[in-house]
Order: sequence, then C-alpha cells, then structure tokens
Amino acid sequence: MVTPPVTPPNPQQIQQFLSSVLSQRGPSALPYAEDTKWLIRQHLLALISTYPSLDPKTATFTHNDGRSVNLLQAEGTIPMPFQGVTYNIPVIIWLMESYPRHPPCVYVNPTRDMVIKRPHPNVNPSGLVSVPYLQNWVYPSSNLVDLVRELSAYFSREPPLYSQRRPVSNPNPNPNPSSNSNPIASNYGSSAGTRPHPAPARPYPPSPYGSRLQHPPPPQTDDPTEVYKRNAVNKLVEMAHGDIVGMRKAREAEMEGLFSTQAFLRRREGEIDKGLKELQDEKEGLEQQLQMVLMNTDILEAWVRENQNKTKDFKDLDVDNAFQCLDVLSKQMLDCTAADLAIEDVVYSLDKALQEGSVPFDIYLRNVRLLSREQFFHRATAAKVRSAQMQAQVASMAARSSHYGT
Repeated sequence: MVTPPVTPPNPQQIQQFLSSVLSQRGPSALPYAEDTKWLIRQHLLALISTYPSLDPKTATFTHNDGRSVNLLQAEGTIPMPFQGVTYNIPVIIWLMESYPRHPPCVYVNPTRDMVIKRPHPNVNPSGLVSVPYLQNWVYPSSNLVDLVRELSAYFSREPPLYSQRRPVSNPNPNPNPSSNSNPIASNYGSSAGTRPHPAPARPYPPSPYGSRLQHPPPPQTDDPTEVYKRNAVNKLVEMAHGDIVGMRKAREAEMEGLFSTQAFLRRREGEIDKGLKELQDEKEGLEQQLQMVLMNTDILEAWVRENQNKTKDFKDLDVDNAFQCLDVLSKQMLDCTAADLAIEDVVYSLDKALQEGSVPFDIYLRNVRLLSREQFFHRATAAKVRSAQMQAQVASMAARSSHYGT
C-alpha cells in the first residue's frame, strides 16, 4: 500500500508553540539555559522546515536515576533511501537539559509490528542511536538538520528496523521461496504497477508509517564552501546572541546600581529638606528675638533720652542711696551682692599686685584667705535670702489666687 503524503504542519502554529513553551517562567519552565533558548527555537524551526514529518512537542523524560523532567522532543519519521525506495523510520529526538551545548538523545521508536535489528552498529536493543555526528557534536555549529541527514545516511547503509512476519494463508503454495519472501515488495508495494521487483539481498520489513516508491535520488553532497558559510553564519549568530545576552546582563547590573543610587539620593533629599526646614524655623525664631531686642533697645533709648536731663538736678546725689529697696530681704540681698562683687574686685587687684611684685607672697595668701572666708559668708547669706524671697513670692501668688477664686 502507498502511504498518503504527510500534511506539512503550520509553521505559524509551530512558532507560536515554541515561543510559548520557551518563554515560560516559574516551576513550569523548561530546564534550558536562558542564553540558549533562542538557538533551540531556531534549530527546531529549521528541522521542521526541512523535515515536515517531525513534530515538536513537550513530554516527560525519565533519567536512569529515576528523575523525571519535562523536555522538548521532535517525534515523527525520517526518510531512509534503501535499494531505490524511500522508507520512513520512526524516531524521537530528545533535547536534553544541556542542549545545544551537548548533543540530543535519539531513539528509534518501533511500533508493535516492528523489531529492532540485533546486532546493529548504531542502534542498541533499547533503541538508543549512536552515530559519529552525536559523538563529535560541536557547539554551536552542530544542529538538528545535519543530524537527521546523517541518521538517514547511516540507516540507509544498515536499516535498524524489521517488520514482524504475519502468517498468510496461501491456497496455492509455491515451492519457489523467492516468490513471496520479499517483505519490502509484499508490504510496501510500489507505484510501478505489476512490474516485478527483485528480492533484496537483506530482507527489510516495511514501516507502518508507510512509504512511497521514488526514483533513486542523486547522492547528496554538500559544497564545502556552503558548509563553511553555514558554520560561519551559525558562529556569528551565536557570538551576536552571546554579546546581546552579556550586554543585557551588564545593563541590568547598571540599572540596579542606578536604582540604588536613586534610592540613596532620595533619602539624602529627604534629609536635606528636613535640615532646610529646621534652619528656616531657626531663622524665624532668631528674627523674632531680633525684633524683641530692637524693641527693647528702642524702649531703653527712649527712657535714657527722657531721663537724661533729670540728672542735672542731682549733682550731689549719693549713689548708694539712689535705689531704695522695698523690703528688708531685698536690702539684705543688695548688701550681700555688693560685698561679694567688691571682694571679687579686691582679690583681682591683689593678683595683679602679686604679679607685679608689689605685695609679698605671705601677705597675699593671708589677705586672700580672709577675703575668701568673708566672701563665702556673703554668698551663703545671699542664697538663704534668695530662698526666702522665693517662698514669699509663692505665698503671695497663692494668696492672690485664693482671693480671685473667692
């Protein structure tokens, strides 16, 4: 039977799917490095564009140690030319966590009607594929398109799968074993009508994915110049991508520093505004005090001008009697304060005389001791008088308040 042609996937839907799964963040994010996700997307898009039979999807991969992780895979079939006929080999290409710095894992995916050929130089019994391209994987020039092309070439030399024979009843048995021992011709068929197909030297069973008869394609040889250009472009793209990632990280660090500086400047701005407000308040207070001083100065100057002419009539006025105390305590306070200040002046004069050598040292000490004793008594008396005055003032205020209260 001839398999119907494979319907190519919608490139726009594939692009949206890859952009969505590779841009996820948080616990559901795929475990790929951020600086390689763009290259992974480009590799898958190029693979699907070249081999539409492969479909990208996400699935759970279980490691040998039991760990399970959600990874990208490309599942489908790859073409395998064999003896002039192109067959489709089902495979799964897993993009591991370290992809594309390390190669992917490729598995042959046989169905119920298929078995893996044992032994096979490139496929182990579990289906794991090992080819030199995977072993010599070079980041970032290696890619999935070249990998699938090399897989197709190796499978063409040694097909990895066989179909299981199913018993078919034949009422007319033919002793010639070559008449029905060709699994390729009997299962796959051909589009050449009833033209006989020679039995292959190695019977290869068909793939359930179907096949179609094609003319033998010319050997695919890549121009070394084109390969060099492609590798150079991949290298330049990777370098540009790395530079962009580095610039982004540098700009993010610079932005963090600028944000920290901005926060520091805002904090300093608040402190400066607070200090400026305090200085403004202090200035207003000083201006008010200045107004009070100027007002008091004007009052005193007016009083001096008013009373300046009155002193002419008191030429023989005794200074000691110029002020009259209201009570005995005030008179005693005045006397004690005057005596204290007079003793202070005498001690100062004795100090000057001692420095000039006018007074002997022993006389100086004796006079200072006597004056200090006398000054102490005057100061003690002044303190007692001041306490008595405070008590009298408090009693007077209490009497006035009780009088106003009644």
